[in-house]
Amino acid sequence: MNIVNFIKNWTLPVSIGTGIGVYLIFALIPALDGFATKAEPVFETLLPVFMFCVLFVTFCKVDFRKMRPVAWHWWVAVFQVLCVLAVMASILALGLHGSALVLAEALLTCIISPCASAAPVVTQKLGGNLEEMTTYTFLSNFITALLIPICFPMIDKAADIHFFEAFALILYKVFTVLVVPMILAYIVKHYAKNICQRIISIKDLSYYLWGCSLLIVSGTTMKNILHADTSITFLLIIAVSSLALCLFQFGCGRAIGSQFNQTINAGQALGQKNTAFAIWIASTYLSPLSSVGPGCYILWQNIINSWEIWEAQKTVKLGK
Repeated sequence: MNIVNFIKNWTLPVSIGTGIGVYLIFALIPALDGFATKAEPVFETLLPVFMFCVLFVTFCKVDFRKMRPVAWHWWVAVFQVLCVLAVMASILALGLHGSALVLAEALLTCIISPCASAAPVVTQKLGGNLEEMTTYTFLSNFITALLIPICFPMIDKAADIHFFEAFALILYKVFTVLVVPMILAYIVKHYAKNICQRIISIKDLSYYLWGCSLLIVSGTTMKNILHADTSITFLLIIAVSSLALCLFQFGCGRAIGSQFNQTINAGQALGQKNTAFAIWIASTYLSPLSSVGPGCYILWQNIINSWEIWEAQKTVKLGK
């Protein structure tokens, strides 16, 4: 029982550690190479399935009548756009190239990426507003779909990216990841209420499903870091920079949210990023090495999430 309670209380760190540990085992033991090669496409298929299930379960709890934009949404969105413009201005004005450009790209992908699809799950655990967080997740994805086709060709003139093509591709990904599970949840919630109640009755189901997806992502992140074609020193610089950025975004989000009595929501909205998406855009349109930035960011943001959840649970226990 102590082990079960430990896993329940520290689900995110356990998922991260297990994902990294399992990958290292397969990476360091030559006899397991064959199995690892065959298992890789299986895990790549499982990840979107887990994310779909996470959002479906979460949306079953959403009151769709309360989903509408509110004031803090716009302030967080404007702040994100200003940060993107600041990084872009630095790259262009200073004429960055080489390692400096890779570092700037790594940070840019962590800023320009949308709010994480799983952010509503954490927000709910922390006692935030599920409907407002879900609404911002859609708004954030739309902003990202506008910014990327504009910004990336300025950085890499050879980037094969056209505005409407990239915009449509990103919206397609948003539709499959966010809209489809929401439509299915809406149907179940209104036309299969018994099934919906059974899903809702399983405490923290979406949270533990997210833990499973985080396990897979952590292993993939460690793979990207170990296979990065650069020095350990530069990897550490990217890791530390992404940590500083992660703390900055969470802190600024909470500061903005405090003005609207929505500290939790705004903090998660600005700080918790869709890092899997960030890794994809970095690998596709920028230097592949820049994907290490969001790869490290996913570890930092989930350590912060773990600490926030632990603090929230401790507060609840003290209040009883």
